[in-house]
Amino acid sequence: MKLVFILGSLAVGKMTVGQELTKITNLQLLHNHIMFELVVEHFGKDFACGGVTDRLKDVIYEEYSKSDNYGLIVTLALNFDAQSDWDELSRIADIFKKANAQVYYVELVAPQEIRLQRNKTENRLLHKASKRNTDASDKHLVEIDKKCRFESSDDEFLNENHIKIDNSNLSPDIVAKMIKESFSL
Repeated sequence: MKLVFILGSLAVGKMTVGQELTKITNLQLLHNHIMFELVVEHFGKDFACGGVTDRLKDVIYEEYSKSDNYGLIVTLALNFDAQSDWDELSRIADIFKKANAQVYYVELVAPQEIRLQRNKTENRLLHKASKRNTDASDKHLVEIDKKCRFESSDDEFLNENHIKIDNSNLSPDIVAKMIKESFSL
């Protein structure tokens, strides 16, 4: 079993790269908006923000880690300054490590101006209904960038199973190939 985290800021391309990685590996994708969008659509945003989406994801993590599947891709916007985010990353990884999974960390980085362009792509809007008000989504992205640090420093990931990729000028399929080759997936 393999667990591949794709980490990065809002609209950096985590889901899109994950989609491409599923095409060239036997990994499945659980991007960070799947449960959120499902709950919002059926029960409303207030319900989704009450921890329900995290509990639903936990059920998937627990069951998937016990399966015979090849592996899972999980996308997260990790704030490197928030201990709670580090704790959540470790907690998810530990679920899979208990099943003897290999855990890999992919960090995507791109400047805000590129991410603001990506925030409006057809693929993003198709899979993330909550982002379809692009003015509000752009404003949220800029505000979150002021509050959170989504790029690691050189000494934060001292792990052979970590790669950082500036995907500013790389297509998602190229980034997916880089990930596959780096970790022999």
